[in-house]
Amino acid sequence: MARVGLVIVAGLPRRQASAVATRLMHAEPGSVVVHHDLRDIARGFVVRRQKSATGEEVARLELAHGCVSCTLREDLLPLLTKLADSDGVHRIVVHLDPTIEPEPVCWAIRGLPVRVTGVVTVIDTATWLADATGDEELAERGFGVAEGDDRTVAQVAVGQAEFADAIVLAGSGADAWTEARTSAVLQRIAPMAKKVSFAEAVYALRDLPEGARRGKLDRWFDPLLCGQPPLESDCGVSLTVFTERRPFHPHRLHDAIGVLLEGVVRVRGRFWLASQPDVALWFESAGGALRIGQGGPWLATMDDWSGECPQRTVKASLEWHPRFGDRAQELTIVAHQALPADLTEALNAALLTDEELAEGEEAWLRYPDPLVAIE
Repeated sequence: MARVGLVIVAGLPRRQASAVATRLMHAEPGSVVVHHDLRDIARGFVVRRQKSATGEEVARLELAHGCVSCTLREDLLPLLTKLADSDGVHRIVVHLDPTIEPEPVCWAIRGLPVRVTGVVTVIDTATWLADATGDEELAERGFGVAEGDDRTVAQVAVGQAEFADAIVLAGSGADAWTEARTSAVLQRIAPMAKKVSFAEAVYALRDLPEGARRGKLDRWFDPLLCGQPPLESDCGVSLTVFTERRPFHPHRLHDAIGVLLEGVVRVRGRFWLASQPDVALWFESAGGALRIGQGGPWLATMDDWSGECPQRTVKASLEWHPRFGDRAQELTIVAHQALPADLTEALNAALLTDEELAEGEEAWLRYPDPLVAIE
């Protein structure tokens, strides 16, 4: 039995995203829109709206724990399963609250009787670039978030755009320079995403390229440059690809982080520290917010590769270093103000020197590591 198609609509501008979801519902018979309004989630409840061509149902849901994951686990996932099994429902449109990114939702719905046919992100061209490069937290902006949720507006804005198959350009009042710079950034963080005007939103998912994401999740070792983003600068917006084989010194990389967050929209990639030689670390920033986490073990630390992704093992074999194996620095940096030369200089300065390399791993493991506590 074929799984029911599911469209995800995300975006910070609540009203415009709602309008896009409604237009997509009317564009295909048998469509249902589901929306969880999280503005009161800190008070322990959300408002769920379920809309179709025949009307709208509104329910106030009490949650045992006020958080996004509770909303997904306790209501959205069971509801999607129920709708997918309902007669007459041919497509489900999930309109996300402005504070939710589509990637974790796609992760959560794995295994359900639905298939993601497209992710649409709605942006306000007058404000998106400022949102994507700032450091204001969601709570400071007035969005409803659970206690302890310290995500920034930039993290959400960039995550929503980066994961999109189509981006709807809404809003008004943006000057030509802001529009041009916003377009340049979007071309570098979401090069494969189709861009349409708000008036043409109903056509957002038509004729998507065969390689469109459609909810596919990235693994930490997947290619960082998908869709061939432009490598030349445009309107002061640049894409820098930093690759090196020798490890970073933990303290000097920590000191370089300030450079990577100033005038930069997005940093993504994997890296390795001399003080943590066995694990691939993941670096991800948006605006002034940063997350560093663990990806997984390097192949160089593993005796058996039989269960590993062939794409990963072939790449590692082709690029194998006689001393470091598959360990490598691979970072992509999209900047709107910082100069590529300054970014590269800061990262090169954080690498181990020839003298430090000669000391060997036993000495490296004794380096104090201020990055361990960063998440």
